[in-house]
Amino acid sequence: MISSAAAPSNGTVAAAAPAAAPAAAATSAGGSLRQQLAAAFQMAIDTAFPAMAGEPAIVVACNQPKFGDYQCNNAMALHGKMKGKPDAPKAPRMVAEAILAQLPDTGMVSETSLAGPGFINIRLSKDFLADRLTNMLREGISSWAPRGFAGKRVIVDFSSPNVAKEMHVGHLRSTIIGDTIARALEFCGADVLRLNHIGDWGTQFGMLIQYMAEKRPGGLNAATDEDVADLQLLYRAAKARFDDEEEFKARAREAVTLLQGGNPEYQQAWQRICDASRREFQKIYNRLGVTLTERGESFYNPMLKPVVDDLMERGVAEESEGAKCVFVEGAQIPLIVQKSDGGFGYASTDMAAVKHRIHEEKADWIIYVTDMGQATHFDLVFAGAKKAGYFPEGRTVRIDHVGFGLVLGDDGKKFRSRSGDVVRLVELLDEAKSRIVTTVKERRPDASEEEIEEASMAMGYGAVKYADLKNHRTTNYKFSYDDMLSMNGNTAVYQLYAHARITSIVRKSGRDMDELVQTARVRLGHEKEVALALHIARFSEAVEDMLDDLLPHRITEYLYDLSTVFNQFYTECQVVGSPEEESRLLLCEATARTMRACFHLLGIHVPKCRI
Repeated sequence: MISSAAAPSNGTVAAAAPAAAPAAAATSAGGSLRQQLAAAFQMAIDTAFPAMAGEPAIVVACNQPKFGDYQCNNAMALHGKMKGKPDAPKAPRMVAEAILAQLPDTGMVSETSLAGPGFINIRLSKDFLADRLTNMLREGISSWAPRGFAGKRVIVDFSSPNVAKEMHVGHLRSTIIGDTIARALEFCGADVLRLNHIGDWGTQFGMLIQYMAEKRPGGLNAATDEDVADLQLLYRAAKARFDDEEEFKARAREAVTLLQGGNPEYQQAWQRICDASRREFQKIYNRLGVTLTERGESFYNPMLKPVVDDLMERGVAEESEGAKCVFVEGAQIPLIVQKSDGGFGYASTDMAAVKHRIHEEKADWIIYVTDMGQATHFDLVFAGAKKAGYFPEGRTVRIDHVGFGLVLGDDGKKFRSRSGDVVRLVELLDEAKSRIVTTVKERRPDASEEEIEEASMAMGYGAVKYADLKNHRTTNYKFSYDDMLSMNGNTAVYQLYAHARITSIVRKSGRDMDELVQTARVRLGHEKEVALALHIARFSEAVEDMLDDLLPHRITEYLYDLSTVFNQFYTECQVVGSPEEESRLLLCEATARTMRACFHLLGIHVPKCRI
């Protein structure tokens, strides 16, 4: 991916730009503006300096817009690599001039200039930008998807709650961060498998089932339907006995053996527990609009012994103090793939999962979305998988742990309810929805109950998502209903109302936008029109940057800036009734469509009703 850092661009000196060609010639090319410019400059570098062919072109957004829209920053690095060689340019500036002399005529660039020791500033053609927006309106914003992701098999492992426990605020970040990453990859044409690696296996289930068998009148067969809230109480009581009573601990471990051995009574009890949890999980996923394929720890259970046996046979793992371990160079602790009592833990399951995902699922990229506290564990698992040879030769497989910080309360500690309990996620979401109802009714006193319900769900649930995603994922943030539901500032509520205002401009014009999109074209004259068109056209770069660093706040930043740039345009450029009405209505439509694309990536529903 291309770096997003820009070099200084002060002190410009004009340089010849290639003669302008019909702008439409370049607008059909796929990928972002930055990718298209990089391709053109790559050709120029390869032609000007054949010995340096293949050196990637570095094109970034110009950090001082008055000097240009983009900047090529290759000259200094190329000069350093060629220094001392025969016929090498004597200065970076000469390198930049040679690159410009070979820049192909794509119709994208209206002018270039040199700055500093050799930075090339680039100004895009207004006609090119206008045609790019016109074509997007006709072809759909998916035509702007960044290149390089289409067809890749990507597995995103996220959410991952534990069976027999209710989802709480701690699951919020994994679920919505993972969903946004998956949505962005899907937008770019990747083949995405959204995996929910739920905790549905292990000693805790033997403990819980044994406690139920002993304490419930009628034993395990007494209940045909389980309730997660009851299961949580039972789990806490079972855990207390497990910790305090050796005899119960022994019986619980025997229950694990019976469960894993296929005992029908224990299997049925386990299935009821899992089904009850799935029902509760689905209530959350329905509210958040998140889809997942469940593949819990139990799925990998049959693979654990064969994996450990293979690691031992090949000398990848070795016995240490009765346990079977993979020792990774540079790590202070080993990866324990089988405990001294013969049991398997998270490391065993995760090693089996990596192997399965690479060799059976044929993943090109695996992404794990969990809290930052698990970073060391996943570093060990990835290193262990590499040592085991799970990454095949001749095929590149990328693997990432996407860590995130904590959700905090006003006291700066982990967000909890007034009673001190962990906040249930379903209650948190519904509270946000109920709080926004008054605002919806005030703005739409004529709205029906159905419209109020749709709008409050969209803004309430969207507010929770946006407030989380707008933060750098590795930082902690304070949860505040007042802040996230504000109609001012960088919030989902503000953005949804901004979108509604833009669509109302189009609606009040009385024009048939479907017809206008097909018959009219964007024309750019006023500087605010150009600034808005450029920002809209950079949408795909925001997606590209988000996937490069796996940082969802790149999308929220872009969306907030888009609202700001549009407001500047609308303040200075009359739309309805102006001589430029058709073109400016298209700019409004392009803005609204781009905002909706951002909302989709963030998993935020846009109400169909007026708000």
